[in-house]
Amino acid sequence: MAPTFSSVLLCLCLLSSPFLSNANAHKKIGFTADLIHRDSPKSPFYNPTVTPSQRLRNAINRSVNRVIHFTNLYGQDASVNSPQTEITSNSGEYLMNVSLGTPPFPIMAIADTGSDLLWTQCKPCDDCYAQEDPLFDPKASSTYKDLSCSSSQCDALVREASCSTDNTCSYTMSYGDRSYTKGNVAADTLTLGSTNSRPMQLKNLIIGCGHSNAGTFNKKGSGIVGLGGGAVSLVSQLGDSIDGKFSYCLVPISSKTDRTSKINFGTNAAVSGTGVVSTPLIKKSPDTYYYLTLESISVGSKKIQFPGSDSGTNEGNIIIDSGTTLTLLPTEFYSELEEEVASQIDVERQEDPQRVLSLCYSATADLKVPVITMHFDGADVKLDSSNAFVQLSEDLVCFAFRGNQDLSIYGNLSQMNFLVGYDTVSQKVSFKPADCAKM
Repeated sequence: MAPTFSSVLLCLCLLSSPFLSNANAHKKIGFTADLIHRDSPKSPFYNPTVTPSQRLRNAINRSVNRVIHFTNLYGQDASVNSPQTEITSNSGEYLMNVSLGTPPFPIMAIADTGSDLLWTQCKPCDDCYAQEDPLFDPKASSTYKDLSCSSSQCDALVREASCSTDNTCSYTMSYGDRSYTKGNVAADTLTLGSTNSRPMQLKNLIIGCGHSNAGTFNKKGSGIVGLGGGAVSLVSQLGDSIDGKFSYCLVPISSKTDRTSKINFGTNAAVSGTGVVSTPLIKKSPDTYYYLTLESISVGSKKIQFPGSDSGTNEGNIIIDSGTTLTLLPTEFYSELEEEVASQIDVERQEDPQRVLSLCYSATADLKVPVITMHFDGADVKLDSSNAFVQLSEDLVCFAFRGNQDLSIYGNLSQMNFLVGYDTVSQKVSFKPADCAKM
């Protein structure tokens, strides 16, 4: 569970959401928090009876299922005002310690760059999925406030939200797997744990207080922190105080260290120095997702052009996401990529028994793999072998890319041991090679 912050509230930095006041003229801030992988011993999802290879296998399976999250909205005209700021039930890969309300009520929430709204189960909850941790009680928080249907926040952020008989603004979200959440749109204080032991407190944050939730949610899960590009995400609500900047450094899954990954905001989120490359963020609908332009991929010295690169129709053709494990590419393009990778590895191929990954080799073989370079618009990102290949078992090593006909996603295996910075003001994403276990 997250630590209780009540003993250190006197040293908090108090901010106020720009959605509810003109407080975005506050001084610039910077802070860093832990990102806990869901399979880490520090995670409530951790199962000590599962082997490391099975944890990786489970993460890859979640990665495949997570595509439902994106394809449920992909290609639709989902505007800022749409209530469909959807989350994927329990498929995020990293968690954050946060607290809601006054006094702070701790929850372990999934950090998700593929969603916006901060959402948790709330009392009273007569129609809810079983949750092991206590539910958030809005009546116990002195700073909780339901938003009215006539409020500018309800009108601007959830235009199609319904109204209850007492004029309370309500939301409804559904997912590709038929899970759903319904509840009140509210404002309350959010306290974020910080690695320097000085928690950050954000007042009047817009949240979803779920009173009716069902589907494939995990009983150990208790919340979502949306880090997407939409209007109600944490990044957007922190606003000018963090200059629209955040970054993270993901420790490799295979790392033997107990160090957690880190997420940085504001002045702490700078990505600078030798080796930094940057690529434009592309504005597309839905604005929740962070779109980049992938022009080609090199396998050694052989460059393979992404479909549409020659005609210039491929702008914003890939989503970068911290919650997807694999990197997913158009099926035909992936087939060409796989064929080239295989042609440069002089070892007999093996088959993945579960047939999730299609290019695999014996882990005991003398495996020399080619260098994979991702050529984004203006940024060449050279992957380490651990970014491109994963050991699924003691006997099997596989290429960590997969074909997907619906859309392309740049997953977290490809991002590990890079400092990845998002600048939503300058509209760019930056990459810098790093040893994330030492950050």
